[in-house]
Amino acid sequence: QVISGGHYDVDCYVEDPNGKTIYQETKKQYDSFSHHTDLKGVYTFCFSNEFSTFSHKIVYFDFQVGDEPPILPDMNNRVTALTQLESACVTIHEMLNAVIDSQTHYRLREAQDRSRAEELNGRVSYWSVGETLILFVVSIGQVVLLKSFFTEKRPSSGGAGT
Repeated sequence: QVISGGHYDVDCYVEDPNGKTIYQETKKQYDSFSHHTDLKGVYTFCFSNEFSTFSHKIVYFDFQVGDEPPILPDMNNRVTALTQLESACVTIHEMLNAVIDSQTHYRLREAQDRSRAEELNGRVSYWSVGETLILFVVSIGQVVLLKSFFTEKRPSSGGAGT
């Protein structure tokens, strides 16, 4: 997910150890990609910002490698039904995983909103400084103008006198 920068979009691709592209998207703000690997080795991923070189972006990504271990040690080769306590544990575990996903989503939204708010705060600050400078220039100009109305203009002392 793109947290901040530009139009909140980025290009992304993932390659397997043989160099084959297994995922490629352009100008995406948010996406999820699941892949079950058959090859061992180094997988490569790249986030590209070529189309908007002037805006820097912050990107969040999360890897979940491997299968989650079973909650109960003998859960995979069990022949009897789960007891009420065991099924409650499984349900609680699934709900906690949902809570973790929700918290991650809300953290990302908070980071994105904070970035927007800080950018807006900077713009408001610059605008306020500009307005303050303009206010001082106008005030000084008005004082000088009013002062010129009330100052007496004396004729220059040229050769004719009384």
